[in-house]
This record gives sequence, C-alpha cells and structure tokens, in this order.
Amino acid sequence: MRFEHRDAPHWSPKTNVASMMLQVLAALVPAALAHVWYFGPGFIFNLLVAGIFAIGGEAFVMWLRKRPAESALTDYSALVTAALLTFALPSLTPWWVTATGALFGVVVAKHLYGGLGFNIFNPAMAGYVVILVAFPMHLNLWVAPRMGDIDYQYLTIIQTLTYTLTGNLPDALGFDAVSRATPLDVMKSGLNNLATVTEIRANPIMGDFGGRGWEWIGNFLAFGGFWLLIKKIIRWQIPVGVGLGVLVPATILWLLGPGTNPSPGFHLFGGATILCAFFIATDPVSAATSPKGRLIYGIGIGFLIYSIRRWGSYADGVAFAVLIMNMAVPAIDYLTRPHIVGHDEESEADG
Repeated sequence: MRFEHRDAPHWSPKTNVASMMLQVLAALVPAALAHVWYFGPGFIFNLLVAGIFAIGGEAFVMWLRKRPAESALTDYSALVTAALLTFALPSLTPWWVTATGALFGVVVAKHLYGGLGFNIFNPAMAGYVVILVAFPMHLNLWVAPRMGDIDYQYLTIIQTLTYTLTGNLPDALGFDAVSRATPLDVMKSGLNNLATVTEIRANPIMGDFGGRGWEWIGNFLAFGGFWLLIKKIIRWQIPVGVGLGVLVPATILWLLGPGTNPSPGFHLFGGATILCAFFIATDPVSAATSPKGRLIYGIGIGFLIYSIRRWGSYADGVAFAVLIMNMAVPAIDYLTRPHIVGHDEESEADG
C-alpha cells in the first residue's frame, strides 16, 4: 500500500492574493461604469495610463531586484493600486500626472519597502499625495456631472483623449467652461465666505446628500463593499470604524450648528468616504491586523477625514488620513494584540 505524500503546508488556502485582488477589481466595476457615465470617458484613459505605468514600474523593479516579474504581476495588486488612484483623479488629468502617481505608488511606496506584504503605506494614497503636492492645479479640473439641468460644456471622446495626451483643451474652450468645483470644494469655500449650509446647498451641483452624480458612485461603491464583506475579502471593523469616525463628530456638530456644519449624509456621500471605508483603508498590508486594532484604525481614519475637512486646508482629507494612520499601525497592533489563553503576560514582561 502506498500513502500519498504532500509537502507542507498540508492545508491548501481557500483564497490567494490574486483571487482577492480580482474580486476587489470586480467590486469596483459598477462604480467605475457610473463614473464614466456621469463624468465622461476620462476615467477610462486615466485607468489605462495608471495601469500601464503601475504594471511597467512593477516589472522594472522586479527586473532590478533580479526576481521573476511574473510572481508580482500575476497577483494583480498593481492593477488595484492603479484603479484606486484613478478613482481619486479628475476625469481631465494629463497622462504624465497619472503616470507620476502610479510610478511613485508602486516603485517607491511599495517596492522600496520590499514589495507586497512589506509596504507600510497605502501605495495608491502615497501616489495621490505626491501628485497633489506636485501638480495641484491639475487635480482641480473636475467636470460637472452629466445632468440635464447643469450648464456644462461636455467634451467628446477625442477631445478628452487629446487633453489627456497633450494637456491642451480645444481652442474654443477654456478651463472655466469645462471644469467645476467638487461638492466638498463648494461647501468649504462657501463656509469660508460666511455663507450658510442652506445657501450653499442651493448650488445645482448639490444632490440629496452629497453631490449629484457623486452620490450614485458612492452607492455603487457601497454595493461593491458589501459584496466584499459577504465574500469575507474584507472585515467589518474598518468600514464601521471609518463610518463612526466621520459620522459621529459630523452628527454632533451638525446638531449644534446646522447652519455652519454640513449634515452627516453630506460627509458620507460628498467625497471619497465610502471608497476609503471599503477599498482604501481595508488594504490588508498597510492596515491594522487585530480585530480591535482594525476598529481603532478605522475610527482614526474617519476622525482625521472629518477634522481635515472641517478645520484643514484641503476639502477632502482621505489620503492624508490614511497615510497618517498607516504610520500608527505598528503601535496599534502592538497595543491590541489578542491575549493568548494560558500565556502569562507578566512572565513575558519579566523575561
């Protein structure tokens, strides 16, 4: 009789990195289609540029490290970084701006620390912050949503592609004709000019809670996020923590002063809160790992998002909030280690 011999580990994992990343990408598809519908084909061009440079940068670094590129490229993590970066960019973004963010996120924020599993910062948010600092003007060219009652000059596919490749608009159009402030920008500038929330919400770009078009993208992101929760790709603690960190202070201040503080619904649907809660903050490498630590990590991100929006210089603080809490992850994990049954903590301290 012959017995089958298998090398360790004998228990095969149900999922691997590649399947997890593919499911994350699949969960982003409905929101991506909504983004294209409301804000035009620039999203597709940005995604192509970000994907090419993220994959190319990863392959180049693997070649420099004299390691097989297939091992890194086939886990699809570079594509997830490219997709998340694309969601953070305006539809009108020149290719070199997108390429800079993708290359920095993959080459520096990821591989400089050792590659997947060793990076301490979220690559997509690190790349976004770099281009936010280096190319601030190009990140203000958000177009108005495709709504019939909003006065806006829509660009064709060819005109959008021309701007992506050259950074130039058609001669008959200027930036004021094709770009609009985001709902968060409108709200922040209005409050700084001593307007009330009610007066600011009279702007046609505002929707039921956040911004028109933005709300539907947020809904589709939430659907994708819940699907990831059902599939157990992500855990509930971080999304819940981010929601609590944003909504609790927003609710308190809104109840105390509704004229000068937007509603909690605006903070949930007005920016990248939902994208952050389900897809950015839940990065399995740069996020906290213990159950209690994930909740603390998420609450910290949510509170920082609200604080930056309310008292900071930026209209949306998702990227900075995530990177700040990334730095706190080692301390959070250390302080929230689950207690091992039968293990004497005092003996460990004495030893």
